[in-house]
Amino acid sequence: MSPTSAPWWRSAVIYQVYIRSFADGNGDGVGDIAGIRSRLPYLKSLGVDAIWINPWYKSPMADHGYDVADFREIDAVFGTVAEAEQLIEEAHAHGIRVIPDIVPNHTSDRHAWFQEALAAGPGSPERERYVFREGRGDDGSLPPNDWVSCFGGPAWTRLPDGQWYLHLFAPEQPDLNWEHPEVRAEFESVLRFWFGRGVDGFRIDVAHGLIKHPELPDLPPRRSPDDGQAWQHVDHPHWDRDEVHDIYRAWRRVADEFPGDRSFVAEAWADTPERLAAYVRRDGLHTAFNFDFLMSSWHPKDLRTVIDGSLEMLGAVGAPATWVLSNHDVVRHPSRYGRKATKRWVANTSYEPEGPLDLELGTRRARAAALLMLSLPGGAYVYQGEELGLPEVEDLPEAVLQDPVWERSGHTDRGRDGCRVPIAWSGRSTPYGFSPDGATGAPWLPQPADWAPHTVAAQSGDPDSMLELYRTALRLRREHPALGDGTMTWLETAEGVLAFSRDPGFVCVVNLSAEPCPLPDHTSVLLASGPLQGAVLAPDQAAWLTVQV
Repeated sequence: MSPTSAPWWRSAVIYQVYIRSFADGNGDGVGDIAGIRSRLPYLKSLGVDAIWINPWYKSPMADHGYDVADFREIDAVFGTVAEAEQLIEEAHAHGIRVIPDIVPNHTSDRHAWFQEALAAGPGSPERERYVFREGRGDDGSLPPNDWVSCFGGPAWTRLPDGQWYLHLFAPEQPDLNWEHPEVRAEFESVLRFWFGRGVDGFRIDVAHGLIKHPELPDLPPRRSPDDGQAWQHVDHPHWDRDEVHDIYRAWRRVADEFPGDRSFVAEAWADTPERLAAYVRRDGLHTAFNFDFLMSSWHPKDLRTVIDGSLEMLGAVGAPATWVLSNHDVVRHPSRYGRKATKRWVANTSYEPEGPLDLELGTRRARAAALLMLSLPGGAYVYQGEELGLPEVEDLPEAVLQDPVWERSGHTDRGRDGCRVPIAWSGRSTPYGFSPDGATGAPWLPQPADWAPHTVAAQSGDPDSMLELYRTALRLRREHPALGDGTMTWLETAEGVLAFSRDPGFVCVVNLSAEPCPLPDHTSVLLASGPLQGAVLAPDQAAWLTVQV
C-alpha cells in the first residue's frame, strides 16, 4: 500500500484534547471549544494529523461529560453546535481532522429516555431501553447479581418502585440495553448527525462493553492479580462479548456512507491481542487503542513482547497498530517511569506511588519512549501535555478532587484528577495562559506552582526541551519514507537494548539497560532523546539513525 493510497488513519498521530483542561476561551476556568479554536495554530505547528476531543455533549457532568444527556447538543460550558461546526471547518483548514468521543454504553440519568423510563414504571416499554431487573431475596432487596461498578461499589441502584437498574460506572450513568432495536437505531442516527457536520471519525468509549449476558450471571472467579489483567475474565458477562461486533459492523456501514475515510478507534480492553484484533477486522472498526503498550513496564523483554504481539495479531486482520503512552484515565508516564518498576503496571486499579519519584529519570525515559512510540509501524496518540513533559500531579488537596472514583471508593482511591490538571501555555504562575487575561474563574483543578518551565512559551525554541523533541520527531515522521504504516525488523543488540530497522534506511535504538551502548553502524543521527557521547547511547536514551540503503 503506497503512502498516497493509504487511508490517513493507518499512520496518523492523533492528539488527545481533554477539553476541560486544554484551553479556556471565555475565562470561566474550564476549557472549551473557543479555547481549542484559539490553539489550532499550535497544534498545526506541533505536527499532529488529528485531534480526539473528549465528550463535549450536553451533560450534568457527574463524570465530566461521560454522562451524556443529549448526544446532538454541545454542553453550554463548552460552547454550541455552531461553534463545533466552526471548529471542524477551521481545523480542516489547518490540515487537522476532528474525532469526538461517542459514549454508547450508557447515558446520563438526565437523558430523556431514562427520565421516561423512571416515569413509566416497571414492565413498561420505556424501561426496555435500559437494563432494569427485579432484585434477589424474598423482598427483592438484594441486587440482581454481584456486578461491581468500575468506580467502586455495586453496579446496581434500587428505585423507590423496587426495581434495580444497572450502571457499570456511576449511578448517574445507567447502562443501555443494546439488544433493543431503538438503541441501535438511535446511535446510528447520532453518528450520521455528526458525520454530516464534518467530523472525521469517533473514539468509542468502553467499546468492549455494550452487550451483557442475557441471564446476567454473577461474575466468574477473578484471576491472579499477578497476570496484569485481573479486571478482565474469560467469557465475562459484561465485557468483550462476541455479540458486540455486530454493532460495529453496522457502524462501519454508516461510516462508509460518507466520503473521506471516516474512521473509528475503539477503547477496548481485551484479554489478548487476538481478542483486540476482533474489533478491527476488515468489516469492523478501523483501529483500537493498544493498552498493552501503555501498561508495559520499562523493560526490553516486556516491550518487545507487546510490540510483537500487537503487530502480529493486528496485521493478521489487516489493521494497523496504534501506540499510546498516556491518556485522561491513567497516571502520566513521566511519573510512572520515574519510580522503580518491579512489575507490569496495571490499569483500573488504585494508584499508590511506590517509593520516591525521580522525575529526572522519568522524564529521560519519557523522551526515549516518545521516540520508540513514534517510530513503530502504525499510528500513535499523544495526550495533551505529554509533549510538555507534564508529570502526574500527585498532591492535589482532597478538597479539590472531582473524579467520581474518589467518592465511590469511600475516599480510598484519589481517582484520575492528577492527569487532568489544565496544561500550561505561558507565564510564571497560574493559570499559565490556560485562561485569558482577566479571567474570572480559577482553573477547575489547581495547577502546581512549579510549572513555569513546562509552559509552551518556555519550551518553544529550546532545542533541549520536550516540546521541541516532539516537534522534531513529528516533522521527521512526516518526512521520512520509512515511518508511519509499514513493517519493521528487529536487530541483534546487547542485552537490555532494543533496536529495529525500517525500510528505507531507518534504525531506532533504545537503551533500556544500566550501561552505555554503542550505536550500530549508521550514516547520520536524525534525532536523539538526549545528548550523545560520540557514537554511544547512554542508559534510558533513544536515537533515530539513517543507514546505508
